[in-house]
Amino acid sequence: MSADEGTHAGRYHWARDAVTARVRATIKYTHTQLERHAPLLERFTRQMISVNILDSATRIGTQAFLTAIPVLFVIAAFAPPPVRDQLLASLRAVLGVQGATLDQVRLVYSPTNDDMRHAYGEIGILITLLSATACSRAVQRLCERSWHVTHASARVVAWRWLAWFSVWLITLVAQSAIRNGLGAGTWLGIPLSLCTSTLLWWWTQRLLLRGRVDWLPLLPGALLTAVGMLGLVWASKLYLPGTLNRSVAQFGPLGSVFTLLSWMIATCVVISIAIASGYVIAHERPFARLLRINPADSPDH
Repeated sequence: MSADEGTHAGRYHWARDAVTARVRATIKYTHTQLERHAPLLERFTRQMISVNILDSATRIGTQAFLTAIPVLFVIAAFAPPPVRDQLLASLRAVLGVQGATLDQVRLVYSPTNDDMRHAYGEIGILITLLSATACSRAVQRLCERSWHVTHASARVVAWRWLAWFSVWLITLVAQSAIRNGLGAGTWLGIPLSLCTSTLLWWWTQRLLLRGRVDWLPLLPGALLTAVGMLGLVWASKLYLPGTLNRSVAQFGPLGSVFTLLSWMIATCVVISIAIASGYVIAHERPFARLLRINPADSPDH
């Protein structure tokens, strides 16, 4: 290496180290200022980084999507017609599915014969159960990260994964009736949906955390998740139908796959942020007294 090359290399390393040091100093200064002037925002930021929101949401969304596909085929192959019709109505109520996309879903749920049942058979049911437990594990991991508890072994919580999946599947089938207020209309459907979703996410956290966190501290996260999901459902009715139909028209059935997967991941981002935020809110002093927890127990204090 010539003297000039050595000089240029030295300047490059000096500039790189200077930039790295400046970035680290900026991050440290920003963290210090947030901690001093906006402690709640700083704790929220630290919690989101600790939970790794985007990674958790992508993992849950992907697993949920991979679970939904075999579940739809199992119901189409084995469920009685009233259950299939109810699930179809629930998909319309939640996603606002219509047009070409609805025609594709109806095709899947057209009357089946014994050949289709045998074709799907035990292997299809096994795949469905494996996919469902993978989704349950992803949600469990989100709850554990959000509440900073150790990861539970599969041997201890395996039955909880199946219980969680079964309850959520029943709730999904019943979504049309819930959102219609059991026939009374949306004036009852909206509060009923909010209450049902809150109870489900409250129970989900308690179940997948194996009871290691009391019921009351889990309530803020459940409420935030329910409100976020309710808003997302109404937004999806405005966005998804047209987007799905355009995707199907342009790319065929594959277009709807990418659109629904993107929507699923966006939904899980809302869920992940809400549950992680519930931990922070529960440990804030005004709420901590009401929820009967000690703010000093939080690693953020």
